[in-house]
Amino acid sequence: MDKKQERKIWMASLVGSSIEWFDYFLYATVAGLVFNQVFFVSEDPTVGLLLSYASLALAFFIRPFGGIIFSHIGDKIGRKKTLIMTLTLMGAATFLMGVLPTYQAIGVAAPILLVTLRLIQGLGIGGEWGGALLLAFEYAPPEKRGLYGSIPQMGVTIGMFLGTGALTLITSLISMEAFVAWGWRVPFILSALLVVFGFWIRKGIDETPDFQELKDSGDVVKVPLFETLKTHWREVLISIGAKVVETAPFYIFGTFVISYATNQLSFTYVQALIAVMISTIVTTILIPIMGSLSDKIGRKKMYVYGTIAMMLYAFPYFLLLHQDTFATLLISTVIGLGVIWAPITAVLGTMFSEIFDARVRYTGVTLGYQIGAALAGGTAPLVATALLLKFNDSWIPIAIYIVLTAVISLLSVWAIRDKSKEVQTIQTKEI
Repeated sequence: MDKKQERKIWMASLVGSSIEWFDYFLYATVAGLVFNQVFFVSEDPTVGLLLSYASLALAFFIRPFGGIIFSHIGDKIGRKKTLIMTLTLMGAATFLMGVLPTYQAIGVAAPILLVTLRLIQGLGIGGEWGGALLLAFEYAPPEKRGLYGSIPQMGVTIGMFLGTGALTLITSLISMEAFVAWGWRVPFILSALLVVFGFWIRKGIDETPDFQELKDSGDVVKVPLFETLKTHWREVLISIGAKVVETAPFYIFGTFVISYATNQLSFTYVQALIAVMISTIVTTILIPIMGSLSDKIGRKKMYVYGTIAMMLYAFPYFLLLHQDTFATLLISTVIGLGVIWAPITAVLGTMFSEIFDARVRYTGVTLGYQIGAALAGGTAPLVATALLLKFNDSWIPIAIYIVLTAVISLLSVWAIRDKSKEVQTIQTKEI
């Protein structure tokens, strides 16, 4: 594969993933800032915030169903067509959120419509990640799978950067009253332009070599879900557990911190958003570096290093936050989201892909990723907020929660055989 085609594949997997996560994190951030005031209205602001985060968590529980639907299509008719479908669902739902009337205008119908669109978003993202990952992974030469597999993961932080960047710009230009009244709608509506760009990028991409080979040989599985649960159920469980430490701390560092820093500490919305945005830049730079490094030292080793670091950082993270200066807010967020999280997420997709056969790879990686995200991802801000209420605003239970996610993931990946080391052994023999 020449350099031009390589860049095309990277862009196709990266752009779609960036757009999807821009839409998704836009909702996650605004849920903590606005939705408790314009959709989930309550006399108690904390209850409204809990309802907002509950709507964030709700879509995570439908993501596995979206994953089942679209991974079935992906393992039956191909990766490319599936990615067009998921992009359409996410784009349409996000745009419509931007034009929804508020609770004050139409009453209880407003949160119902918002939750409905949120569920549609969840269906779309449920199938998007697996397709974007396999588009990169299945085009990769064996010795570069870590690098290629990390490219779609960059879309997570790029999307988050775009989302938080848009919100930071708007909140710095207009008053908070104007932002709550109408300003939050602007990035939701403008996301339609990003979707059009995504369609244009993906239009010229061919089907992945691995799936085309399956199709040509007639080896496509009739019902991928049944085959996966029959022959790869252990791998699915491993993937679910491995996802926990990648997703729960991420939502603590990336979304929960915004409401925590502004409600429990003395920071402004703009300061919290800037800290997250700078951290996503650091992560985006480090992800391909970590992915490439995993091609040399191994996926599992890289993942374990990052997970242990996450465990050790849980308590220092909150100690830094509670110094209550912008410098320590920035440092704590950059270390957690920008540095420690990077090696974990960089190798996650490749590590998943390598333990599933190509016949059920889309279904396998999607089930593990989306079920893990449903159990530990969207629920993380909700759990953290509930722990604050239960333990009188103490951050210690949240730190313990982060440690537990790391323990669960370390136990889950214990049985993984590092395929990247096998590739290195084969190459050495050939030499």
